[in-house]
Amino acid sequence: MLTELRIQDFAVIDRLSVNLGPGLNALTGETGAGKSIIVGALSLILGERASADVVRTGADRAIVEGVFDVGSIEPVQRILADNGIELEDGLLIIRREINANGRGRVWVNGAASTVSLLAQLGTYLVDLHGQHEHQSLLHAAQQRALLDAYANAEALADSVAREYRRLRDARARLDDLDERIRATEQRADFLRFQLEEIDRAKLRPGEEEELETEANRLEHAGELASLAESLHVELYAGERAVAARLTEVRRTLEHLTRIDPTLQQWRETVESALYGLEEMGREMGEYASSIEHDPARLDVLRRRQDLLFRLKRKYGPELDDVLRTADLARNELNSLENAELDRSAIEREIAEASQALAAAAASLSKARRTGAKKLEQAIARVLPDLGMSGARFLVQLDSLPECGAHGAEDVAFLIAVNAGFEPRPLARVASGGEMSRVMLALKTELARLDRIPTLVFDEIDAGIGGLVANQVGEKLKDVAASHQVFVITHLPQIASRANTHLLVQKADRDGITATDVQPLDGADRVRELARLLGGDPDSAVSIEHARELLATA
Repeated sequence: MLTELRIQDFAVIDRLSVNLGPGLNALTGETGAGKSIIVGALSLILGERASADVVRTGADRAIVEGVFDVGSIEPVQRILADNGIELEDGLLIIRREINANGRGRVWVNGAASTVSLLAQLGTYLVDLHGQHEHQSLLHAAQQRALLDAYANAEALADSVAREYRRLRDARARLDDLDERIRATEQRADFLRFQLEEIDRAKLRPGEEEELETEANRLEHAGELASLAESLHVELYAGERAVAARLTEVRRTLEHLTRIDPTLQQWRETVESALYGLEEMGREMGEYASSIEHDPARLDVLRRRQDLLFRLKRKYGPELDDVLRTADLARNELNSLENAELDRSAIEREIAEASQALAAAAASLSKARRTGAKKLEQAIARVLPDLGMSGARFLVQLDSLPECGAHGAEDVAFLIAVNAGFEPRPLARVASGGEMSRVMLALKTELARLDRIPTLVFDEIDAGIGGLVANQVGEKLKDVAASHQVFVITHLPQIASRANTHLLVQKADRDGITATDVQPLDGADRVRELARLLGGDPDSAVSIEHARELLATA
């Protein structure tokens, strides 16, 4: 709800503050006093375009500030939270400045912001009806949402949106799978070549070390045999072999220990060394005998080492990397083989989602057609009461080539304000007064569904009076039972029904015309109603009539 509107140096307005209450708020005043200017100022903090022309003559900038109670408006709270703006005591304060050079600034609860955020917030704060752009019912999305709510089809609409997302996501996954299949197919031959080349090599972890050890032995076979044989002779087989000399040492030590047993420990040392050297000498002999000079085997080993080297150069740098390349190629080729199974599963999901979407959309379309007829009939009953007996309201459902997230048809509200003319979209209704009354008719029927808390009607009384004025006043009062309504009017039949009555007056300040707003009550309100009735606020007849209006409102 809009609780206060503060305006400074805007058009002819010097400085004023308008306090609004719940229910019906009426703004009256002489023609040219600046009533519609106040509504124009309000539109600025709802995100409409602005130019330097709105800055009051002689001022540097125009300032418009609005205070809203949004404690119960969840979408506004969510938008503020998403933008990191804190909400205190449920109050939203929007401030917009327009400089004389055309530049402007925006603040939301003290934080610098943007006009686009104002427009986003304004969608949930105020509906302006008259010669203004900020009218939610002019937008196709809002018309569709209201029809769905009116037709009790919101659950069906949610189901259509859900199935559409499921279908869209499944199609996206299929497109992604097909793209991966195409990419894999394009390199499948290369992958198969890689895999065949690596698998043909029959690589084993640790093979490089084994090859290097064996090749080194074969390459130095002669030297190894000679050295091993030399050790065999020196340690074991020669006349002066180390083992033979150690045998002599052992005999000498045995003789020594018979004399002095305390030296027995050294006998064990010599025996251990003797046994070890004899075993080593025999092993060297067997090793020398086992060494073969095998150029053919060495050639095989070198060719194998060359193969591993080439594979490492291509797929390495290490042998483990070569094996990993083979695994990756194998997995990618396997995924290509499994892709058709995955594709079949996704295609089944697409078929299921398509059927579910078609069924949900058909149910939604049926509910919309039923709701559209009911709404047309309801509006047809209201329009004559608002002085539009020749008007015709139509809810148009245009089938779409393909069902989308919002169903199988576009929804459009059409109106013909005069008999004999074809209905046209609401946005093309000729006058602000006609637009306001059409919107009032819709709001009367849709009030329980419309979640926008504040409605503003400008020029709603253009061209009407008498009984129609009374009926318009009653409709406004009905709508004000569930919304805050702000109406600019010249009609006492409307102003008398207001919960809050505000008077706009021109004043002269230092030789410059300015606009003031003051709340009316008691005798002041009676005099203003009397002025609206007959032009003479001091006429006894007009004053009595004004009192009667207030008493019966």
